[in-house]
Amino acid sequence: MLLAAVVDASAQVAATRSRKAKTAALAAVLGAADDDEVQPVTAWLAGDMLQGRTGIGWRALSGVGVEPAAEPSLSVADVEAALDRLAAMAGSGTGVGARRTAELQALLGAATADEGRFLVRLLGGELRQGALEGLMIEAVAAAAEVPADAVRRAFMLSGRLPTTAVAALTSADPVAELGAVGLEVMRPVRPMLASPGDSLETTLADLGPPDGQPGVVVEHKLDGARIQVHRRGDEVRVWSRTLHEITEAVPEIVALVRDLPVDTVVLDGETLAVSEDGRPRAFQDSMKGLGSGAMRPWFFDCLHRDGTDLVDEPLETRRRELAEVVGDRVIPGVVRPTPEQAAAEVQAALDAGQEGSMVKALDSTYTAGRRGKSWQKIKPAHTFDLVVLGCEWGSGRRRGWLSNIHLGARDPASGEFVMVGKTFKGMTDETLRWQTETFPRFETSRDAYTVYLRPEIVVEIELDGVQTSTRYPGGVALRFARVVRYRDDKPAAEADTLESLVRLRRA
Repeated sequence: MLLAAVVDASAQVAATRSRKAKTAALAAVLGAADDDEVQPVTAWLAGDMLQGRTGIGWRALSGVGVEPAAEPSLSVADVEAALDRLAAMAGSGTGVGARRTAELQALLGAATADEGRFLVRLLGGELRQGALEGLMIEAVAAAAEVPADAVRRAFMLSGRLPTTAVAALTSADPVAELGAVGLEVMRPVRPMLASPGDSLETTLADLGPPDGQPGVVVEHKLDGARIQVHRRGDEVRVWSRTLHEITEAVPEIVALVRDLPVDTVVLDGETLAVSEDGRPRAFQDSMKGLGSGAMRPWFFDCLHRDGTDLVDEPLETRRRELAEVVGDRVIPGVVRPTPEQAAAEVQAALDAGQEGSMVKALDSTYTAGRRGKSWQKIKPAHTFDLVVLGCEWGSGRRRGWLSNIHLGARDPASGEFVMVGKTFKGMTDETLRWQTETFPRFETSRDAYTVYLRPEIVVEIELDGVQTSTRYPGGVALRFARVVRYRDDKPAAEADTLESLVRLRRA
């Protein structure tokens, strides 16, 4: 397959807002790929490379001055081999830089103008948009003619979309091949996510116990750092929310889990820094505390115990296994509360200094990597995790600083981020300084007033409400939006959706 076919599919995806059309374009190129081309093509169309980061910055890419080829000739295999060579050029120095430049010149010189732009964006990380993962899952399913849920589950448990695509597209029995993918101790799974709840009352009505139903658990929502912990024998490994391994930074968690009465276990939880009086410290303190030895872990789920996978078991069963394993390290909560007891537990969480509560259906399975409605978060104020799409230069006292941020939410219908508002409120001088130093690293273009960014930076926004508006592409506008914090621990793929904002507007 020629690279041109991949570039054409990428252009078709960018040219339409129709999710159906995007999926069809992606499925067509995946269906045409040879078996050994499926992995790189899947990775590129999702905005990634099999090699990971190559260490090539925008300065190196912008310094490659070559004339583009007149006709397409680069194959997928040609490009993959060049990326392998670039990834192997580790380190810095004149010799390495010269070899890297020569390799880039050879690659981009063999590419047409359209192919060159695609490769520069791929190498520079500009194609890396988390919302594409959902589209790619649907495209793989369409190309393989298998249920999307089968592809989604295999991907969420393996964490590797390209290898999931290979299982779906190159197997004689793709459904069986995908179904064989299971939880593997020491291989992290994508964490289950929660949706914003409108209020405790509406959430209990959504998840509460109609006759014969198991009901809910109301837990404290800790303002800490998400952790996933795996143990096999004496080996313990810990991953962050984004599945970056942080084992060496949390020796106290490793020691605690190594002493638990199990041989193999996979736990989901939070770790946070606490003050001298035992109250939780700010989220930023918890993130900075990784590596200090002063973190305290709490757990809310058990996905595996001593050879038995639990992801498909109801939460009620997983909580019972969790309590037997971690004892008093279970996050505080109340099971099957009355409305009055639920309200009292929410207030108890706030009184303890936590950021809110979680309400979870006791019959829910662990849907890794998905933001379903069976887990809902309740906070005293409306907060949403949105993506920064751009930032305007300030005026007056803020002149010379990047100030007013453009906010985007994920649109599940198109798989893109759509603008829903702006804000410059809640920013300290430290925040403004950080924005001004950091945002240009994510720049795609600029004009006299605004720096436009790749949709990768997640910011937590507090707001008073949502209203209908034709001013922004999302069709809504945020009322009195203000910055709470930037979420370095959260990828753009986990930002809140446009649907969540619309639901608040209706409420």
